[in-house]
Amino acid sequence: MSPASTGASTIVGAASSAPVAALTAAPLAAGPSPDSRLAPGGPGYRRMSFALFLAGVATFALLYSTQALLPLISGDLGVPASQASWTVAAATGGLALFVLPMSALSERYGRRTVMTASLAVAVAVGMLVPFAPSLGSLVVLRAVQGAALAGLPASATAYLAEEVRPKALVTAIGLFVAGNSVGGMSGRVITGWVAQEWGWRIAVGVIGALAVACAVAFRLLLPAPRHFTAGSLAPRVLARTVRDHLADPLLRRLYAIGALFMTVFGGVYTVIGYRLTEAPFSLPQGIVGSIFLVYLVGTVSASTAGRLVGRLGRRGALYLAGGTTATGLLLSLADSLAPVLLGLVLITAGFFAGHAVASSAVSKTATTGRAQASALYQSSYYVGSSVGSTVGATAFHASGWSGTVGVGVLAVLGVVAITALGTRAARVAARRDTLVAAR
Repeated sequence: MSPASTGASTIVGAASSAPVAALTAAPLAAGPSPDSRLAPGGPGYRRMSFALFLAGVATFALLYSTQALLPLISGDLGVPASQASWTVAAATGGLALFVLPMSALSERYGRRTVMTASLAVAVAVGMLVPFAPSLGSLVVLRAVQGAALAGLPASATAYLAEEVRPKALVTAIGLFVAGNSVGGMSGRVITGWVAQEWGWRIAVGVIGALAVACAVAFRLLLPAPRHFTAGSLAPRVLARTVRDHLADPLLRRLYAIGALFMTVFGGVYTVIGYRLTEAPFSLPQGIVGSIFLVYLVGTVSASTAGRLVGRLGRRGALYLAGGTTATGLLLSLADSLAPVLLGLVLITAGFFAGHAVASSAVSKTATTGRAQASALYQSSYYVGSSVGSTVGATAFHASGWSGTVGVGVLAVLGVVAITALGTRAARVAARRDTLVAAR
């Protein structure tokens, strides 16, 4: 009930009521209560940002822990790239399949609770991965690990949408995405050098230990939610929420953009290890792992996505991200190392900027069922990763690196086309509103 409707102003007539009226008038003069959500520079914001940054590190380090090791896994288990790539596709596919049910659990039991449980299960499975005796058992463990990690991405973005002030939301989500890039980078660099000395099994075990440390620190640092309201687990309610989100044209476009960006990224980074260990590069595993230091570029581009949107608008930022990614793909076709590395830098910068812009737009667009809206985005995103890793590896097996680049260019063209549709829809809506206002 607002202060104006408390009934204080009705106390009139009796002299004894004057002090009461004076007291009750004070809150009216004070205006609306300040926004208690977190903001940069405010109490708890830095702890929250660092906690979710660590969650992002653990998520990507675990999710892609085998990606840089695929040539070694192929050699150890005697399987081609197209089969070894399933150790990546199974994890991302498990996440894509379970992210919506996990988001529903977070609506009922809380974001922090689900994120904590997800990390705990994922790191426990991560300690079993090094002991997988065959490709089949390794793929199964990776699928379970991906399913466990499904509780992180959608719950994290929903937590941020509820606990952070709207003006700081893009920046906050950008920091979480930056944690993803650091996790992806550190996981690949560490595994590359460790595997060169002690093999791929020890390497993934080290990543599991790193994820344990991140999970513990995350739980200790993340502030308790103050603006969470428990929702229903009823399947009918969930189905209605999902249907409403899928009926929104803007959300549908954002889901498709996330999937297409991740198709590029998943394909490139699943196959790049094979390309760089073969002629004409013939790099050792440790050096190949260090190539993933270009993820630091993604850390910067994701964390600055908010400023990019402020200058160019959401669609302008997406055009720039798509153009940067396409330029990187074309540069990577060269047979010398320098342009290939520059190409990877541009692909990484474009991908992480596009992902941060699209995912934050989902959180802003959805006013209800934010966890489900984010879950649908994450599901599309990781479906794109699974498709990219398998189709990219298959294209590489059939046509070499040019085949993988071809798959990526087609995906980027899809991003540009969908963004152009959004631009056209916005112009049509603006003209319609102008005509209505003129009547």
